[in-house]
Amino acid sequence: MSKIVVIGSSNTDMVVQSERLPRPGESVLGGDFMMAGGGKGANQAVAVARMGHKVVFSAALGNDIFGDAALSSYQNFGIDTTHIVRKDIPSGVALIMVDSKGQNCISVALGANNALTIEDVLPALESVESGDIVLLQLEIPMATVEAAVEAAAAKGARVVLNPAPAAPVSEQVLSNLYLITPNQTEAQTLTGVEVTDEASACEAAQILCARGVERVVITMGGSGAYLYENGKGVIVPARMVDAIDTTAAGDVYNGALCAALAEGKSLEQALAFATKASAISVTRAGAQPSVPSREEVDNF
Repeated sequence: MSKIVVIGSSNTDMVVQSERLPRPGESVLGGDFMMAGGGKGANQAVAVARMGHKVVFSAALGNDIFGDAALSSYQNFGIDTTHIVRKDIPSGVALIMVDSKGQNCISVALGANNALTIEDVLPALESVESGDIVLLQLEIPMATVEAAVEAAAAKGARVVLNPAPAAPVSEQVLSNLYLITPNQTEAQTLTGVEVTDEASACEAAQILCARGVERVVITMGGSGAYLYENGKGVIVPARMVDAIDTTAAGDVYNGALCAALAEGKSLEQALAFATKASAISVTRAGAQPSVPSREEVDNF
């Protein structure tokens, strides 16, 4: 079974659930509050671990109570925390508002995440071998992402980039990827194509492949995911559920996808598996608390 290394962010999420999201300058009363582990990198590492896989997580935490709590939580999940570094600055924090339909808006103070350097992450890649999987996102410095992608690809690893939050990505990064997994907004940022259906998803995917990516998965919410590889595209349908919080849906999707690939599943099979995991997650509140177990996904 392939090794999985996740390089990315770790946040403490502070979540308020209310009937609707406030407009600028407006206060909305009556919400419920919860605090839980979050951060795209951490969520994805937790998802891999919950799918029953060993996972190495490379990240930066502050020397504060949030960092202490996060480190303890990751260890409890069974994540290899050897390559998590501590910084003398605050840990990352995300303020999240969620409405009654499960839609959210998020503001992130990156804190220690913004101080994660290539020197911090290279040790996590030393034992990576050909065929292993390295998963990254964009809540850490782009220079660190670029160097990590290059180092992992040089070892023959299958590098998966979840380009979130949306930001431009260089051709050098794209040409070293095994797979890129944007959502509709991120796909538009990367290609200029407004992705609304299968035809526009195909157009965006072809642009990304022309820039060097081998495979593209564009997630489209309730419309499913569009997979493009070897010059052909296919829609992998979504699972219909009653969503209450979509905060970590994409992260659970990416973590479960990589777990399935590590088991030798085809990309289309891995997407079907990830779809189930993500569907379960949106029926629960919070980021890491929403991640289902392997048994739940298999029995969905």
